[in-house]
Amino acid sequence: MGTRVFTCVAIISLTACTLPWMQEEDIYDITSKFKATWNVHEKFERHGDGSITFYSVKYGGLVGLVREHNLPVDWSGYESITFEFEDTTQVETQLLIGNVMRSWGKRGINKLTCYFDGLDMRQVDQVVLQTAEPTILTVKRVRLTPVTTSWNSRVVWKGNCNTEEWTSGFVVKPEKLRDAKEGDKIEFVFSTDTSDPKRSYWLLKSVYNSTEHTLEGNKNEQNEWGCTMVGQKATSYRIRLTARDAKELRSRGIFVNGYFVNLTQVNLLTKIRSADQPGEESEEEKASKGYRWE
Repeated sequence: MGTRVFTCVAIISLTACTLPWMQEEDIYDITSKFKATWNVHEKFERHGDGSITFYSVKYGGLVGLVREHNLPVDWSGYESITFEFEDTTQVETQLLIGNVMRSWGKRGINKLTCYFDGLDMRQVDQVVLQTAEPTILTVKRVRLTPVTTSWNSRVVWKGNCNTEEWTSGFVVKPEKLRDAKEGDKIEFVFSTDTSDPKRSYWLLKSVYNSTEHTLEGNKNEQNEWGCTMVGQKATSYRIRLTARDAKELRSRGIFVNGYFVNLTQVNLLTKIRSADQPGEESEEEKASKGYRWE
């Protein structure tokens, strides 16, 4: 199985105080942090509204330097970073956050979100946006989203699966996922096999058991073969379940394998909802209460 590999590093920071004329959401806008490129043949233009037009080359990168006082920043209070584009993308894109996270975006999207689920985000120094081919891309805004939800974790599989080159995998049985619902998360806990210094990428793939259909919740991060690239130092990866994902997992379970990833645990994460913060209901929950959908 082939794959496209980009090389990057990523992440960002913000200030502790707010100037009087700033809106609340401006605190999380880090577009101004992007001030460099990786390749001397690339360039970018910053516009009066804060947007950036990036003239990219293959394997280059638009770099956001987010260090504060020359030290990495702590992003553990944020759940994701989102790039918003002026137009739909013409080529594949990718975000890199250090050696921990890679988030892949297919062509034809107007935003790319990288979730920090399960990752150690306490030491971030830069975020990089890359394109698979030379292109012109206008970034309207880059924004961090604060953590707003707490999660309960339940182990649904535990073992030791060294996937090697797609040679091993395992099934999480449907009875273990009978409580799965839209909006929950599946968390894979693993280590990457770095025994070969020439190896430069690691992949995970999850499908509804006994089918070839990959989970929908991370569709934008899948390459053309339905695989998700993880960083060299990543230790976990999470998929937010769609309504179809939850239904299929309850009836079929999930089959998991990968490329030189050593899996040790799978968890089902569910939202903790308090009385004052009931949380948003899923489509399934609304349907069960008699809501009608157009």
